[in-house]
Amino acid sequence: MRKKIVAGNWKMNKTYQESKVLVKELKKGIKNIKLDNTRVIIAPPFTNLQNASKKTKDSSVEIAAQNMCAKESGAFTGEISASMIKSIHVDLVVLGHSERREYFGETDASLAAKVDTALKNDLEIIFCFGEVLEDRKSGNHFKIVEEQIKKALFHLNSDDWKNIILAYEPVWAIGTGETASPEQAQEMHAFIRELVAQRYISDVAEEVSILYGGSVKPANAEEIFSKPDVDGGLIGGAALKSEDFLALVKAI
Repeated sequence: MRKKIVAGNWKMNKTYQESKVLVKELKKGIKNIKLDNTRVIIAPPFTNLQNASKKTKDSSVEIAAQNMCAKESGAFTGEISASMIKSIHVDLVVLGHSERREYFGETDASLAAKVDTALKNDLEIIFCFGEVLEDRKSGNHFKIVEEQIKKALFHLNSDDWKNIILAYEPVWAIGTGETASPEQAQEMHAFIRELVAQRYISDVAEEVSILYGGSVKPANAEEIFSKPDVDGGLIGGAALKSEDFLALVKAI
């Protein structure tokens, strides 16, 4: 049975001191929630990773890095390698987030290289993808999503997919005033699962968790999470308040 997952991406938010407070609140709150088949993941900024890793080692809260370099080491000022992430006992990394694609020019090819490096270093990957408003309005959304997945992930073998979590981000529904319905989320998630099934054996498609990253909040979480192919959420703004994030964990 594939896992349900609630993953909080803190983005460029929370100082070291603020992060300590939020981690403490989450640790305390999560003890009162029966998780069963659910994983809870948070992705703080790099400056807060080591402390978060230390403080959650005896907790069900898992830690992910928000990004990493495709290179193993060397003269790449400002970058962080997979081995550096592993050295502070962090075992997950978010790759391909829409903001990395838009603001930092990450491409399907560069992300494929990051995926390979992450897997080589035994990092589990939350791989993000999704279409912008123009693609949705022109009806190209399925094509765009298919290309992003195929170009970055379909060179992998079946065993590699044990360390892949997919995260669909309808970029057009984040901060645009447009709203993605639970039905639209389910439609795309079902398409993604079928796409994986066509490339690999059906077990791979059935076991991979597919998260929804389109402005999930306590008010809409339960309806979105109830859809059969939606296995949880990659949470942005609601991950920055312990009360909201814990409400999402309860909703799943």
